[in-house]
Amino acid sequence: MIRQGFFEKNLRYIFPLPAVLFVVVLMVFPVAYTFFLSFTDWTLTSGRPLSVVGLKSYLQVLKEPRFLEALGRTFYFTFGSVIVEMLLGTALALILNRTFKGKGVVKTLLLLPLVATPVAIGIVWNLFYDPTIGILNYVLSVLKLPQSGWVSDAKTVMPSLIIVDIWQWTPMITIIVLAGLAGLSSEPYESAMVDGANARQVLFQITLPMLMPTILTAVILRAIDALKTYDIIYSMTGGGPGYASENLNVLAFKYSFEYFRMGQSAVMLVFLFIIVLLFSLLVMRLRRAFEQ
Repeated sequence: MIRQGFFEKNLRYIFPLPAVLFVVVLMVFPVAYTFFLSFTDWTLTSGRPLSVVGLKSYLQVLKEPRFLEALGRTFYFTFGSVIVEMLLGTALALILNRTFKGKGVVKTLLLLPLVATPVAIGIVWNLFYDPTIGILNYVLSVLKLPQSGWVSDAKTVMPSLIIVDIWQWTPMITIIVLAGLAGLSSEPYESAMVDGANARQVLFQITLPMLMPTILTAVILRAIDALKTYDIIYSMTGGGPGYASENLNVLAFKYSFEYFRMGQSAVMLVFLFIIVLLFSLLVMRLRRAFEQ
């Protein structure tokens, strides 16, 4: 009988070890360290050593009007973009699920926003939105409609950023829903044809209910990304004009790398982490309910 060595006995632990270490180093440790910093008053410019102050930093942040406004903008940006993306992406997927001339070209064009870098997208859309040379104001002037300041106006900056997000990420929803459509069983449709159901009944009573788990999966992915959006907002407006487009992620970045208030920045990121977690759990519960 051949005796097994240490390596052979522990193969089931050794092989997953690199993946476990990867998760711990790149995910668990940063999150844990952020939670730790949120209980400190660490400010790089103060010259004082880091000290633990408990919930003091949390109370300071909660009393900060700028934080509460950024929190509201985070929800506004997320719900405004994700709801439209879900509706538009699902509609496009239903259209592309049919056979028509030029379908391949349309699918290729849909992928273009996904492969562009956020900074490049920001530069291009800033040119579109430019009040003097932008194409959007030119079109409005041709139509004899009042022109807009777009991202340079505090009243229109958030809707303008939401439009950019919708343009960039609707194709992702479309691709996910298309994959879900391809995996639907044909049996309910055959039964519907036998029963004489019309196209509207098939859509709302068969297709959409069966697609709902897939749609909710897409919503989870997009909502998580929208809640922590940073690149598009910072590259296009820097959080301005004034503070009119600051969301939690942009504000946390400024607290860290412009004001060097690391403790309060960590508090904001903890709030963002909790919001993302709670939203994900809520949508996952809804998804399980639809699956049942």
